[in-house]
Amino acid sequence: MKILNFAHKEIKMNTKPGFRFALFGSDYQGREVSSVRQVLDSLAAHDSAVFVDRPYYDYVTKVLQLSFRPEGIFEGCDFEADFALSIGGDGTFLKVASRVGSKGMPIIGVKTGRLGFLADVLPDDIDETLDALCNGDYQTEEHAVIELEADGEPLGTWPYALNDIAVLKRDSASMITIDAAINGEHLVTYQADGLIVSTPTGSTAYSLSNGGPVIVPQTDVLCLTPVAPHSLTIRPVVISGDSVVTLTVESRSHSFLAAIDGRSVRLEEGTRLTIRRAPFGIAFVKRGEQSYFSTLREKMMWGVDARKK
Repeated sequence: MKILNFAHKEIKMNTKPGFRFALFGSDYQGREVSSVRQVLDSLAAHDSAVFVDRPYYDYVTKVLQLSFRPEGIFEGCDFEADFALSIGGDGTFLKVASRVGSKGMPIIGVKTGRLGFLADVLPDDIDETLDALCNGDYQTEEHAVIELEADGEPLGTWPYALNDIAVLKRDSASMITIDAAINGEHLVTYQADGLIVSTPTGSTAYSLSNGGPVIVPQTDVLCLTPVAPHSLTIRPVVISGDSVVTLTVESRSHSFLAAIDGRSVRLEEGTRLTIRRAPFGIAFVKRGEQSYFSTLREKMMWGVDARKK
């Protein structure tokens, strides 16, 4: 993948003994100014070298008007650190994952958004989290990434998804027809509003809202979940993680959308799409006491009986 060169690069060498953090954040959660201040203060207290994404630096200093002197400022993909730190919600975390890409840099998600399934560290817990990093009391958990090709070529500047790749109709009037094959063998022809190919990480996102199963992140599978299928006999299908999914689409509007973790592009009818596992994964930082199943119960109210209060 070609890396673009960006102007106004301001990166300095690390002059501090602690970890290096590449800091990213959401720029539309001004009400969380106290949480941002809390994170910045904690990083300073742990003697961390902070390198910050230029748009987020401008937001913190000009909009939130917080005093902040990072070790360096970067733009685009031109950064190196020990950890990436995402301040925001799950949408921000997905954007950070696309920036980290194949660098192998573990991501810590600090939740200032709503659900916080991916970004699961509360601002009040940031001190404890940084202490755990310093003491080595943490693990990294690699999550699978999938990639999209259109007619044999990578789609767009970043064709990779941590959550899902969805093929969707453009108009509200009619369904699209999606012919799906797995490893070259015909699976089924969907007539639906769309089709979601999700990773285990993405199983609790768009796929789940369309009736897909919850899949434990370390499971080596992919899931195909139709969106509003015309036939009630069509159900989600779980396939091996090393499968190659091939899709061709017919549409009355002669075009359709391909959404990669929510980033949509318009494609022409007849474009041959190929979805497969990417050659790299995204590493999440997990503290020792964190559990996927406890997160399910807490964030999604898994198994809660509404009759009991």
